[in-house]
Amino acid sequence: MHNIILCIDMDAFFASVEQQANPKLRGKPIAVIGSGGRTVVTTRSYEARKFGVKTGMNIYEAKKLCPHIIFVVGDSEKYTHTCKELSKVYSRFTPDIEIYSIDEAFLDVTTTHHLFGGAEAIGLSIKKEVKKRFGINCTVGIAPNILMAKLASDIAKPDGLRWFKEEDIQSVLKNLPVKELWGIGPSIERRLAELGIKTCAELGEAPASLLRNKFGIIGETLKLMGQGICHRPLIVKDEDPKSIGHSMTLPRDISNRKQIEAQVLKLSEMVGRRARKYGFAGKKVSLTIRYPDFETFTRQTTLPGPTNITHEIYRHAIGILNTIRLRDKVRLLGVSISQLKKEDNAQMALFDYTAKEKSLLHAVDAVNDKYGDFTVTWASYLEQDEQSGVISPAWRPSGVRNVTVKK
Repeated sequence: MHNIILCIDMDAFFASVEQQANPKLRGKPIAVIGSGGRTVVTTRSYEARKFGVKTGMNIYEAKKLCPHIIFVVGDSEKYTHTCKELSKVYSRFTPDIEIYSIDEAFLDVTTTHHLFGGAEAIGLSIKKEVKKRFGINCTVGIAPNILMAKLASDIAKPDGLRWFKEEDIQSVLKNLPVKELWGIGPSIERRLAELGIKTCAELGEAPASLLRNKFGIIGETLKLMGQGICHRPLIVKDEDPKSIGHSMTLPRDISNRKQIEAQVLKLSEMVGRRARKYGFAGKKVSLTIRYPDFETFTRQTTLPGPTNITHEIYRHAIGILNTIRLRDKVRLLGVSISQLKKEDNAQMALFDYTAKEKSLLHAVDAVNDKYGDFTVTWASYLEQDEQSGVISPAWRPSGVRNVTVKK
């Protein structure tokens, strides 16, 4: 028996939630943005999409395409609350649920579909319940694996339902451009085109040796994808993360060294606090910089041992910054730690931190957990500009991707 996987994808999630909350916005072109002066479109309604408004556009580009567009500052608390409530709807049909992102989930109903009249009946029931309870639409894709379920939901959007059964897969993929497959972005698409591969069927028929030579170990995975095969199981429980990081587009381009250092300190604190909360420490620190022309690069350094101490992360991030000769002002900064280990096994003694410093960090974390981010913060950051963005679509209701949202 083949697996039966459902992909539940909310339609224009942030925008739909805002339209439901404010009836005056319904049926109108809107775009959800952050509150900062450098914000971009995070999600746009289907009414705005008709004018060519795209995610990632700045507000001036969006306004040029759609002069009567309405910009709405995102309310992350609304979206995270709705995501948590949606997971309760899914749990009525199966315990095997992967909340992939704030607006998307995979459900394995292989062993439960017969209890509810079949997979299609489950999909229709979820669509009906979501519309009734939240006033928003979702699209359902059904297939034997998550790759094809995701493709089915993409093709069925908006407000649709599509089921790719095993016998349908080859005909679906025959003339489908490779870029339509989940995980194949512009870079891989371009490199495949260099091999004369443009459709999924061509990808599935390509020699594995050719793909390995071009892409390394993922070459065989790409070949399987072209055949509609995906062995990745649902991640029902949160797995240990590969990295923990934060980045921010600054309210304005900056070149002042003290201002850059203050932003790096803030990011280091955000990373360290989240790592401490979930018991991780990282051995590699990375610093990401983006210039106004959108050129972006990342530099890394490896530590003697893993850490989650704010000032240790900060010190190494600044050490990276000291090796870079900035050619322009800075538009975006990012800090992350990787090569993570559980703190119990992290051999923190390598850094010989005092108990006083650890106690201070835990006390600061406790205050900020109770009263909100940066209620207590470092003096060198106090005079810097604050801004509020919209929560990342990668947010999850539990685990390391769960970022506290202010009320």
